[in-house]
Amino acid sequence: MERNFGPELLAPDHAGVARAAEMLVEGRLVAVPTETVYGLMARADRDESVAAIYRAKGRPSFNPLIVHVADPASAQDLAVLDDRALALAEAFWPGALTLVLPLRDGAAVAPAVTAGLSTVALRCPAHPLMRSVIAASGLALAGPSANRSGGVSPTLAEHVVSSLGANVDAVIDGGPCDAGVESTIVALREGGRWQILRPGPIPREAIRKILGTESDAVTSQAIEAPGQLASHYAPGKPVRLNAEQAEADEFHIGFGGVAGDANLSGSGDLVEAASRLYALLHEGAAAGKPRIAVAPIPGEGVGAAINDRLSRAAA
Repeated sequence: MERNFGPELLAPDHAGVARAAEMLVEGRLVAVPTETVYGLMARADRDESVAAIYRAKGRPSFNPLIVHVADPASAQDLAVLDDRALALAEAFWPGALTLVLPLRDGAAVAPAVTAGLSTVALRCPAHPLMRSVIAASGLALAGPSANRSGGVSPTLAEHVVSSLGANVDAVIDGGPCDAGVESTIVALREGGRWQILRPGPIPREAIRKILGTESDAVTSQAIEAPGQLASHYAPGKPVRLNAEQAEADEFHIGFGGVAGDANLSGSGDLVEAASRLYALLHEGAAAGKPRIAVAPIPGEGVGAAINDRLSRAAA
């Protein structure tokens, strides 16, 4: 049943963290900023709490969730980490890397978290507020982006409130998220193989330096992690990509020398562009023009993640 009043707004301080932790322990939903986007968090070990995430977002039940943990030791309570996983955790945790790993027998994870798969997606976030909430609650927290399913992800607290409203119990307002696009997701396969399921702030080249050449083999057609649906991050309007110029009825998102109505990064900085991507898609969605056009974005580094999100937004 949907709530008929707005979420409780929490300050990014000790009292706000304590209140968020209290609500999460009770099984309620709290939106918390991470270094990537705001996440809609619930305790990962309780069926009814995880079910509330799916209801609040209108999320399909076959789309698994990421579980956020305090550290690699906590991750090993839930999944089997081989030497490759430990090396990646050492290099990139806390941070914007999610690992898809074999679920450990008897792990305290509600079945809905994994959508019935034998794997679980784990991340150790770096954002100090998110880390404080995990520590204060003593829980592993399941959490997708804090917005309606398929829509533009939230990088500000007001994006969460606008999208979810009364379907979330509380929101910690931690200001804008730094990275602005969701974590890189890497699946570790048997036989030393690995695959990037979703590009993100940590580029493929950085993963390759640790794991070696990526396998080209696709081992499963199943949705194994968030962000794999063909249509996602949609602003509710048609989106045209690689647009050097806009048509009269288009809100133009620029990059570098392509000024646009709003610019991802006037200097052509891809990290800045990633941090502003969803905010400008929200701005385009709210603009009076019925369509959105986006300037060309280079594909190297985090540009691969930006282009991945844009291609799904335009699908």
